[in-house]
Amino acid sequence: MSTRDAPVSLLRCDSPLGRIELTGDGTTITSLSIERDGRLPHDGLPEASDAVLERAAAQLDEYFAGTRQAFDLPLSLCGTPFQQAVWEQLAALPYGETSSYAELGATVGRPRAARAVGGAVGANPIPIIVPCHRVLGADGRITGYSAGEGAPTKAWLLAHEAA
Repeated sequence: MSTRDAPVSLLRCDSPLGRIELTGDGTTITSLSIERDGRLPHDGLPEASDAVLERAAAQLDEYFAGTRQAFDLPLSLCGTPFQQAVWEQLAALPYGETSSYAELGATVGRPRAARAVGGAVGANPIPIIVPCHRVLGADGRITGYSAGEGAPTKAWLLAHEAA
């Protein structure tokens, strides 16, 4: 990885799902990664935290302790207009509730775009905080998850929220 690709700020913290890596640009959170197979995207870089990432880590601790149901953090979500619309709807999904890809598509004006919605959900750069784990298949099944160890991570998050 080149220094050009290195995040401005970087913080790793422990969670019940394994290590979590938060990155930021100095004023917002730009990504959240859950370790997969014991690895994080920026494992080779030293931590360089900031106040925003410290606040995010504290709120994640509260979430995992069961005392926080919503996050109040500045986020920077870079994506296409369609992805942005999907992520905005994800952010509005309440704790402990779920939606389907088709329902999400309908809310962004694309009722037949469940597959495209799935792609946007999977591209969410800040899972947990932008709760993409709350989206299920039309029949209520867990259809996959791009963070952590995949579907088992999603199932854990849903059980944690009793969704």
